[in-house]
Amino acid sequence: MKNFKIIIVAFFCIPFISIKAQITESRIKYALLGGVNFQNWNGTDVNGSMMDNKLITGYHLGGNVQIPLAPEFYFQPGFLFSTKGTKINTDSVNNKYKISYLELPLNFVYKGLLGRGFVMVGFGPYLGYGIKGKVTFTRNGSDVVSDVKFKNTIETSDPSNTPYLKSFDAGANIFAGYELESGLFFQLNTQLGALKLNPENKRISNDKTSLKNTGYGFSVGFRF
Repeated sequence: MKNFKIIIVAFFCIPFISIKAQITESRIKYALLGGVNFQNWNGTDVNGSMMDNKLITGYHLGGNVQIPLAPEFYFQPGFLFSTKGTKINTDSVNNKYKISYLELPLNFVYKGLLGRGFVMVGFGPYLGYGIKGKVTFTRNGSDVVSDVKFKNTIETSDPSNTPYLKSFDAGANIFAGYELESGLFFQLNTQLGALKLNPENKRISNDKTSLKNTGYGFSVGFRF
């Protein structure tokens, strides 16, 4: 009789234990992360020829929120400070662009149990806003540094020695990684810019310039 009572109690407790476990697994979580960027500008020059720019090394810092949508699927909005840019090296030109952005990634993530952790695959759009930038012009072994001015249109009256870029950027994120049971995670990231960075230039007729952010990187973070 005593054993029968224990079985009955256990029978009624199991659903509540299961529900509590599901609630624990499904709660909203937060993360802090940072890492390295390898960024470039891809596209065409004023004549429509493909550009052969070089990667620049930058970094990113920020965090995100993991919001459950369904078992193993999550919405993961975040906020990042990220540095991007490019190097333009030719026989006569050596320029290094370094631009700082505030970014809002809006990712959808799949997390599947693998070993004592989770494999992660995510994708989604990002929105970016340029807050500052510098260009280092190298001529005959000497450097000249200029601040970037953000605007959508270059007027004919604007100074010709000032570098201009659009402030708003947007594109797509893709990433994959692994999260340990402790909350420590690692991921590889790729970004594909969708919007032109270069402003409309009224000083040049039939300007075919089209520059877009493209790059990849590595992140380390902790989810709690």
